[in-house]
Amino acid sequence: MNIDDINGFIERGESTDLELKKSTGQRTEAAKTVCAMLNGIGGFVVFGITPDRNIIGQSVSEKTLEDLYHELQRIKPPAFPQIDIVPLPNGQKVIILTVAGGAGSELYTYDGRPYHRQGPTTSRMPRQQYDRLLIERMHASHRWENQPATGISSDDLDPEEILRTIEEAIRRGRMEDPGTRDLSEILMGLGLIHDGELLNAAVVLFGRSDRLLPLYPQCVLRMARFRGIDKNEFIDNRQEYGNAFQLLIRAQRFLLDHLPVAGRIVPNLFERIDDPLYPTEALREALANALCHRDYGVPGGAVSIAIFDDRLEISSTGILPFGLTPDDLTRPHRSRPWNPLIAQVFFRRGIIEQWGRGTLKIAELTERAGLVPPEFESRSGEVLVRFRPTRYVPPTRVGHLLTPLQRSVLEVLARSGPSQLQAIMSRLPSGTPERTVQDNLQMLRLLDMVDVIGRGRGARWLLRADNPSMDGDGVPL
Repeated sequence: MNIDDINGFIERGESTDLELKKSTGQRTEAAKTVCAMLNGIGGFVVFGITPDRNIIGQSVSEKTLEDLYHELQRIKPPAFPQIDIVPLPNGQKVIILTVAGGAGSELYTYDGRPYHRQGPTTSRMPRQQYDRLLIERMHASHRWENQPATGISSDDLDPEEILRTIEEAIRRGRMEDPGTRDLSEILMGLGLIHDGELLNAAVVLFGRSDRLLPLYPQCVLRMARFRGIDKNEFIDNRQEYGNAFQLLIRAQRFLLDHLPVAGRIVPNLFERIDDPLYPTEALREALANALCHRDYGVPGGAVSIAIFDDRLEISSTGILPFGLTPDDLTRPHRSRPWNPLIAQVFFRRGIIEQWGRGTLKIAELTERAGLVPPEFESRSGEVLVRFRPTRYVPPTRVGHLLTPLQRSVLEVLARSGPSQLQAIMSRLPSGTPERTVQDNLQMLRLLDMVDVIGRGRGARWLLRADNPSMDGDGVPL
């Protein structure tokens, strides 16, 4: 360090990685800042320069340095910033502490309290942030997926799933042929065996469903189709145990069972085109993300699918790691998988593509399908993505349970717009009595779900929101 470096400090002023102190008389506050920088990106603490960037220097004796060392020893675990002493033309000196940030798996405290840096300010770190950073610092070497699988042996894994993964990875050019089909060697090549011990990630990826309980209750998928728009009543409720690949398949089957597919005929081609309520590729991507990035360290955790009349939600146990926010998921962001071993196998299998692109791909697919953008949330220990449908979905319950015929009438009006009675009947199952359709239309009208324009045989029925004489809430204009 020299005078030119000091002038560089002065030019940019105090910031997240720079603190200016008039003298070592402020060493207590300086030590707190050193602690904060150790917990962050690092930086410099400079004595002998005022906050308004006036270089004054100070006298530096052995006692000055002893007092400074003593203050820094109150930081735990022990940290030793580099100390440079720069002489000034006026005979005084400037002391520069160079702090390396983000080192090791531990967080630093000063007098037992953690500190962090926000711009040019040092303050006590909130407990929630401390807990999150502690977990993230330990993540590289002590994360759940790379811990030994207690009570599990290779006999508890599905050999066909392992071989299927290798063959698919070779076919896609994402892995060289290992030249062997010995399961232990394959697992070692995938990083799923360490020091001769099977890792938790191997169980998540390849565990046999009949061997997972009671040791791995978190390898579960919860699925429900609710009646209406809340969780008061469900039509179907399932819970499945299995490895990640099995759960992905079962999730897709559940979606096929419960998501309506509308058919339409393309003019001049006489071909029927299926129009799913939600883009299947986007749902598959969301499920793969949930299975890859969830926190498996929570024994009661799960991946969950909830289908409502007006939306579909896919959630997984955990929080957004490494400071990510829901807004970050909608724009390009750095990928740091919470479970890199699991994510790597998913990538080789061809289930996920480039890391960090999953949520962006979901948004692109939903936009291409004409949906509103997906909604990402992080709440109460879970991460959730919510989809809204591509078209009108008649509710199951409005005050009371709607009949299948009433729902069919609503679907007809949603597709066709204002329609006369005969046009509605032509799109309903043959044999439906006209009087029955009229009665159900009147019931839907009483429920404020449909409206009628005109009288007699020429009257046209329409969804309440489609009536040009009403505003969006069904209130006359």
